[in-house]
Amino acid sequence: MHERKRKILYVITKGSWGGAQRYVFDLATSLSKNEFDVEVAVGEGSFLKERLTAHGIRVVSVPALQRDVSFVKEIHSFLFLYKIFRTFPRPDIVHLNSSKAGALGALAARIAGVPRTIFTAHGWPFKEEKNFLWRIFAWLASYITALFSTDIITVASLEFEQAKAMPFVAPKVRLIHNGIRPPHYLSREEAREKLGLPKEIPVIGSIGELTRNKNYAELISATRQLARERDCKLVIIGGGEDLAEMAENTQNDPVLRGRVILCGFKEDAYTYLKAYDIFALPSLKEGLPYVLLEAGGASLPVVASSVGGIPDIVENGKTGLIVPPKDSKLLEGALRELLEQEEMRKELGCALKERVEKTFSFEHMSAETMRVYLGKESKS
Repeated sequence: MHERKRKILYVITKGSWGGAQRYVFDLATSLSKNEFDVEVAVGEGSFLKERLTAHGIRVVSVPALQRDVSFVKEIHSFLFLYKIFRTFPRPDIVHLNSSKAGALGALAARIAGVPRTIFTAHGWPFKEEKNFLWRIFAWLASYITALFSTDIITVASLEFEQAKAMPFVAPKVRLIHNGIRPPHYLSREEAREKLGLPKEIPVIGSIGELTRNKNYAELISATRQLARERDCKLVIIGGGEDLAEMAENTQNDPVLRGRVILCGFKEDAYTYLKAYDIFALPSLKEGLPYVLLEAGGASLPVVASSVGGIPDIVENGKTGLIVPPKDSKLLEGALRELLEQEEMRKELGCALKERVEKTFSFEHMSAETMRVYLGKESKS
């Protein structure tokens, strides 16, 4: 007799493309089809659904599951999730990703009697810079998620410590860093040609959604001062709610016009990384950003803020430069230092590549996550 396949159901709030979506996609498409029956429940957005479907993964749309808070929609989402958790064949494992899917899904899975409910924290929401009452609510929601889950995966050391500090939660928390397979990049020449960039001009670059948490306004401000001193460009690949406003502002600024290029969303954006000379990530909030691992794979020197899991990847002065969040002067100074010192760029880029290859492999991430699925102790 063949052993019954384990059914695993991933749940995520947004079906766009970012770190949490990449995480779900990589895990869902890597599981053995002989051992697992895989399904993904996705809220708003279509890009993740399309990529999963193209790889033969079943996708369930949760129409009311959206990032914005709506009491009526949360009730609908909760009932919808409860229903699919109870539908035969019922899932053996529910793996929740993102805060809202986590809170609603953990409660629904507990009531539905799901044997193993796993929540991955891609950055705790109570650490966002919002008002005090909102952060209290976010902490309570995160705590409820942790209590109702059988296992908590954190992708960064800071989140790991924050989770262990929650009452009665510490025994179920594990630290499993995100990991990547060796990426394929376009050559520097091809990437610059596709982006319409001159061959020789120094380019500071980034990849990410243009939202408040990514703090690109500060990076643009730093670039404005640098552009007064030297010939350089800033290129950001990514969509997001702030894209239109930022594009208009840069076009209306005579210093930034033509020097700041906002490319919008590009599929497989990491393939363009070798067009950059420096990679910058000035975020206010992060989990453990895949894009820094990909920048390391491209041997790029990095300037990044000291938030979330970034210090797990970048050691200041050894594998990149770390600056405090919301300090535009120090960000500007770090970028200037790298623009002026080619040898330093090479040394930091090579060191980061070595660290990424040694510490952040997809094989290790996948193996450790599988141990959680099977209820085994970590080997780390």
